[in-house]
Amino acid sequence: MSEGRKRVVIEGVFPQVDCGLYPVKRICGDELTVKADIFCDGHDEVSAVLLYRGETEQPWREEQMKHVGNDRWEGSFALRSTGVWHYTIIAWVDHFKSWQKDLLKKYEDGQDVTVELDMIRDQLKKAAETAAGNGNHQASERLHAAADELSSRHSPEQRVALGLISEGHLYSSIMDRPLATRYHHELSVVVEREKAGFSAWYELFPRSLGTDGKRHGTFRDCEELLPELAGMGFDVLYIPPLHPIGSTNRKGKNNAPTADPDDPGSPWAIGAISGGHAQLHPELGTMEDFESLVVKAAAHGLEVALDLAFQCSPDHPYVRDHPEWFFWRPDGTVQFAENPPKKYQDIIPFYFETPDWQSLWQELKRVVTFWIEKGIRIFRVDNPHTKPFPFWEWLIGEIRRDYPDVIFLAEAFTRPKVMYRLAKLGFSQSYTYFTWRTTRDELTAYLGELTRSEVREFFRPNFWPNTPDILPMHLQYGGRPAFIIRLVLAATLSSSYGIYGPVFELGVNDALPGKEEYLDAEKYEIRNWDRNAPGNLKELITTINRIRRENRAFHSTYNVTFYETDNDNLIFYSKVSRDGGNIILVVVNLDPTRVQGGRLHVPLEQLGIAPGHPYLIHDLISDEKSIWQGAWNFIELDPRRMPARIFQIRPRLRHEADFDYYM
Repeated sequence: MSEGRKRVVIEGVFPQVDCGLYPVKRICGDELTVKADIFCDGHDEVSAVLLYRGETEQPWREEQMKHVGNDRWEGSFALRSTGVWHYTIIAWVDHFKSWQKDLLKKYEDGQDVTVELDMIRDQLKKAAETAAGNGNHQASERLHAAADELSSRHSPEQRVALGLISEGHLYSSIMDRPLATRYHHELSVVVEREKAGFSAWYELFPRSLGTDGKRHGTFRDCEELLPELAGMGFDVLYIPPLHPIGSTNRKGKNNAPTADPDDPGSPWAIGAISGGHAQLHPELGTMEDFESLVVKAAAHGLEVALDLAFQCSPDHPYVRDHPEWFFWRPDGTVQFAENPPKKYQDIIPFYFETPDWQSLWQELKRVVTFWIEKGIRIFRVDNPHTKPFPFWEWLIGEIRRDYPDVIFLAEAFTRPKVMYRLAKLGFSQSYTYFTWRTTRDELTAYLGELTRSEVREFFRPNFWPNTPDILPMHLQYGGRPAFIIRLVLAATLSSSYGIYGPVFELGVNDALPGKEEYLDAEKYEIRNWDRNAPGNLKELITTINRIRRENRAFHSTYNVTFYETDNDNLIFYSKVSRDGGNIILVVVNLDPTRVQGGRLHVPLEQLGIAPGHPYLIHDLISDEKSIWQGAWNFIELDPRRMPARIFQIRPRLRHEADFDYYM
């Protein structure tokens, strides 16, 4: 039987995911605010503390919780290091505070409060003796002094005043918390480094960096590109699989089922005679070349992200050495990957239901640690939703135990609940449905789901306008303006975003008829890109990335707020930094083909703008400045010129002197 004298209730604790089954997520340096409903029967006062500790710490640290109204309490603590932190709550009936409350009520009612004052005095003396016994002589002296002040030599009014300001917090810290209630869960928060929450990704195929479109590009070619990518403001260079590519069932151009002799095949068909997941494609260079690329990228402020694709070509050494890791059909052939009607004859999936599953898991962990030891700390994981959830929970937990700085991005274009489950299991970021959300209603609803529901506690989106697998319809038909629209939306709505590099820069939009797939896709052939061709977006991308870096408001996804417009083709939203000092307004014309104009509603009070006062609007893309006044302002956006504006607000404009200063 539980202790029946524990009177305090703790419920409605937030944040937690699935009743504490999974941790919430934060970034190192964040402050975790914990809220809970805390109350007891009757009229006694309650006190509560938030307990927290790091994964390797034994004693709990404490932060006092505050009552914020309607039995709701909150407290917070700083997340000073990466790793797993734990937190819970203790609350108790605070008799000392209750005595003080009753003292005030009785005194204001004109009642004799001598007994109440003596009770408080005696409790202070008791606490002083306890402190002395614990060796805390400074606290003992303070408590004795407070008790002495309640002696009868003072007037009743003075004694009451002293009783109400006596050392209540010190008393509570010294005395045991009798019959305290402890929340029934110890909750967890996974704290990751800054790049897990704020990053700009650039994807390229190193083999396409040859000068003529025929010579196979190398890691050394990648090195030559590093200064330019860093100058454009990217901090993650994502490279598709760089392992040996199989020959059996190799795909030809445009995913043809048969390949010509000079077709390089898909990098996702991993494994050949020369090796598998722990080897490099020979034409890319040596392992020393790869390690040099990683080191030189870091010198330019870039991290290399490696594609983690747990699948094999028919030629992978695993197929020969570990046939038990694959599913064999009745005709004696191994099952290749398929998602009917699609067939991937050049790829064989692992059979995760194999009786030898433990050996398979250990080998895949070895692959990850191998590349970590080569300097990789970011993995883009290919199709994680096609592997068992328990595997990912185990693998990510094992890796993070030894390497808490490793970041995993889930390439999981699948059902929402599956995507969310993967995030709960440990993936740092995830691809999203942003790729197909195009209208104002679709975007506002989707961002509402990601930022205003419990999803925000565990799911970090990474917005990609395109990928080597996906050329959305709006990019196929919207021309250059569509690419600009999607760039601005991805980079300003989400704190992490990425582009499929040269293809996006150049606005390549040639598609297979009737499909959202690239014609002459780089997945199946070596391409040569003139990244300086007329109409390229390099300068604009550089500007957008600079704006993101320089404005703290863009360092979070969860601070987006949408505002009213009188034209459904215009989307209008704000991003405000945590301290309120960086206020950004973004407006985008979602129609890539026509000029759209309309009135925008600026919530003056919410943004700290005094009614009736003008405010400076600084377009960070064009560097143009103008003065707005009032809540409703008109704007017109021509997609052929620039379909978006990113405004920084200077709300303190008051008179012409200020005007001169800000302009």
